[in-house]
Amino acid sequence: MRAALVTATSGPSGIEIRDVPEPTGEIVVDIHAVGISWPDLLLSKGEYQLKPELPFILGVDAAGVVRHDAGGFMAGDRVALCGGYGGAAETVATGADFVFGLPDELSFAQGAAIPMNYLTAEFALGERAQLRAGETVLVHGAAGGVGTATLQVAKGLGARTIAVVSSPEKAEVARQAGADEVVMVQGFRDAVRELAPTGVGVVVDVVGGDLFTDSLRCLGDQGRLMVVGFTGRSIPEVKVNRLLLNNIDVRGVGWGAYAMMRPGYMRQQWERLVPMMAAGLIDPPLGPVRPLEEISEVLVEMEQRQTLGKSVLAVR
Repeated sequence: MRAALVTATSGPSGIEIRDVPEPTGEIVVDIHAVGISWPDLLLSKGEYQLKPELPFILGVDAAGVVRHDAGGFMAGDRVALCGGYGGAAETVATGADFVFGLPDELSFAQGAAIPMNYLTAEFALGERAQLRAGETVLVHGAAGGVGTATLQVAKGLGARTIAVVSSPEKAEVARQAGADEVVMVQGFRDAVRELAPTGVGVVVDVVGGDLFTDSLRCLGDQGRLMVVGFTGRSIPEVKVNRLLLNNIDVRGVGWGAYAMMRPGYMRQQWERLVPMMAAGLIDPPLGPVRPLEEISEVLVEMEQRQTLGKSVLAVR
């Protein structure tokens, strides 16, 4: 079978499309589409917390068809799946905890765009932020995969959303994802204060860097800043007196580590998202669906912050 194999941790240049033996496992899925995420880029560079032995197959998210009856699924069932790596191949074998029924109204490309980003967003907002209906959520990196997922899950939980973006093109993606308000990153603090004079309830930050302090200043009383990632490459520091004086929190969002320690947790999260899918609230914005062979080019574009929405590759 064909697979996107990392042969050297040199980044996208170290990825090769090769024929490898088919895997065996509890649930075997013939893959139709694979979603590409920021962890795929980090894995290709050897910079992710998970460091598989070389060579290994990339691919955190995927969608396809179950081959045999197993794990509560029937042969022919359409599913999405999520794992640390291994999804960017024609066939994947994994455990039942990481496989989710894909509603008929969603395509394989949409299915491959959902798991990691939307489960992360659900964990950030529902579990860690304890978001309440009627609160306002400020989302950085709002045109990316996690950003658009956060906008849609927040709406599903009854929140108002403000998207922060860096270009008019990204502003349009955020609007299409359902953002109530969109502001440009340059001068975002003042723009947010006009839209939410008493501050926002939650900030979801996938960027980090020099946006962090102004993000804290956007929080209202008992506001929570959720640290999801550092796509801006620099890790900010917080002066804790700001937390004390303003009664605000900074909370980490380590979805993968949390979920892996709790069997069945991802399936529970998925069930909470299914009604949002049925209501049309979850509709991941996709870029052009490209062939598996273009995975290196897609990762380069992601590294250069050219990606709009979720990157998806067609496998068959």
